[in-house]
Amino acid sequence: MKFKLLIPTISLLIFLGGCSASYKELSKMESKDPKNFQEHLLSEYKKRASFEAEEMHDWNSAKLYSEKALKSLETDKIYPEEISYWKIPEENINEIKIAYDNLMTIYKDAKKIDPFNLARAISSLDCWSEQQEENWQTWDINSCKNDFLNAMHNIYEKISNKKNDHETSNIKNNDLENETKDEVTIVTKNDNKELIQIIYFDFDKFNLSEISKDKIKIFLNNYGSVINEYLVVGHTDTKGTNKYNLSLSIKRAEVVKEILINYGINQSSIKILGKGEESLAIDTPDDTKQPANRRVEIKKAN
Repeated sequence: MKFKLLIPTISLLIFLGGCSASYKELSKMESKDPKNFQEHLLSEYKKRASFEAEEMHDWNSAKLYSEKALKSLETDKIYPEEISYWKIPEENINEIKIAYDNLMTIYKDAKKIDPFNLARAISSLDCWSEQQEENWQTWDINSCKNDFLNAMHNIYEKISNKKNDHETSNIKNNDLENETKDEVTIVTKNDNKELIQIIYFDFDKFNLSEISKDKIKIFLNNYGSVINEYLVVGHTDTKGTNKYNLSLSIKRAEVVKEILINYGINQSSIKILGKGEESLAIDTPDDTKQPANRRVEIKKAN
């Protein structure tokens, strides 16, 4: 009987020893300002590992984060854990699957354009999945989820701005005045054609996250006093039919309009427009998912 009791005890000690070894190695490493993707990964996972080990005493999660942090020293091919790795409750898994697909879609571009936020998104998605698997610390679930959404929003903006910068350069070589008011241009703050704020959506969705609502609120705090009329333009990616995407883009614009009204903007001061899969932020073939294209643009109307 005593021998049987020793087996799980020994197994536990071996596991903790392996966990302690990877975390101990990581914790001994001197922190420095990260300058590339791998260093950002190391920094982000180290913070996750420290939190789990020192504050939560969750050695299983600390081990995962420690090992991924150390692996980033050897390779830049670090990805979020596949959804099948986790035992996520059925009612929560679809949202995380969408998040995973969104991240993997922009992974290659983000590594070049915004390695810091990509590292944040990868580690935050692992954190969100891990906390959702445990499914009891709602504050930690929301914290990791919000970290992920903020990082992804920043990446989408960087990807879109890279294209817009290129297009604006071409426009300047022609005639900027020939551009219509609904086209995306990067111009001065006081120009009525300025693109002021972008809000992103998940695939086939038109509901807004709290992160997106906060961005609208910040936008109104910054610009609400100097804008008389708003133009809210909905967009989709090219997945689905033109007719369906046009309808979806209008629904997205309507949702943002409702948020603006809830924040005190007069309904008569808001114009909405659905563009469907026209005016893509990122050019893609037809029937292609691209999270940076699923957006609403809030502009100052003429």
